Amino acid sequence: MKKLNLKFLILLFAVACSPQKEEATTETDAIEEPVEAEVKLTGNFGAEISEQGAVSVDKLLAELEGEDSVALKVKSEILATCAMKGCWMNVALAEDEHMRVTFKDYGFFVPKEGVEGKTAVIEGYAHKVTTDVETLRHFAKDAGKSQEEIDAITEPKDEITFVASGVIIQD
Repeated sequence: MKKLNLKFLILLFAVACSPQKEEATTETDAIEEPVEAEVKLTGNFGAEISEQGAVSVDKLLAELEGEDSVALKVKSEILATCAMKGCWMNVALAEDEHMRVTFKDYGFFVPKEGVEGKTAVIEGYAHKVTTDVETLRHFAKDAGKSQEEIDAITEPKDEITFVASGVIIQD
């Protein structure tokens, strides 16, 4: 008898502690409207950083002279972001050149659209790298390039990339 009472109490406790579904009180409450999430286009993404100490891209290039990588905070114009997930962005580096920014440990993303032309402050590490053809084609696909443009990528590219721990997008 004691075992039966114990089982009954456990069952009663489990039912009492389970989440209860709320009943709709009116007809309109029962209809669930899809809610579009508002996309944040400005502000901090990733680690909370400040603008203080951000350098120009000219200073970044000077810092990289003779180095393979350098830790710093840089300010530049956003040229494009990954249209698939927002998992990278390109910022202006020098005339007709850009620097690809990825995000530390794939830990955060930026908006997929609507930030082109805005200013970004990025903190992390700039690296001199040679990007292979497969990766360049992957980035071109993510950017929405045509198959013809993707197929035209046939050579690796020496470039500067940046792994950001935090980003501020300004208006």
